[in-house]
Amino acid sequence: MASIRHVQSGDWKEIESGSQPVLVDFWAEWCGPCRQLAPTFERLAEKYGNDIHFAKVNVDELPELANQRGVRSIPTLVLLKSGNELERLVGIKSYEEVANVLERHTAVPVRK
Repeated sequence: MASIRHVQSGDWKEIESGSQPVLVDFWAEWCGPCRQLAPTFERLAEKYGNDIHFAKVNVDELPELANQRGVRSIPTLVLLKSGNELERLVGIKSYEEVANVLERHTAVPVRK
């Protein structure tokens, strides 16, 4: 199973400041598009988990974090490295769309 970290209130500084890239999924339980994106996110985590960290932020549980990161709609995927936002994807995205972003910003080859 993929290693996806479910962010708690005290975890963010560690996640944000890591030197390895992290793809963060801002989501909510009630969000239909978020549930549609979840299998894609899990598949990406399984394929890229050795090179990129994967984390999920429930915006209902951590609204201040979503607000701090400027998340206005969900699902939103944010790719971070050393606390810097490299790219943001809003809405349902395909595996290929997200994989291409990961490749572009991390030099990790696209894996299908």
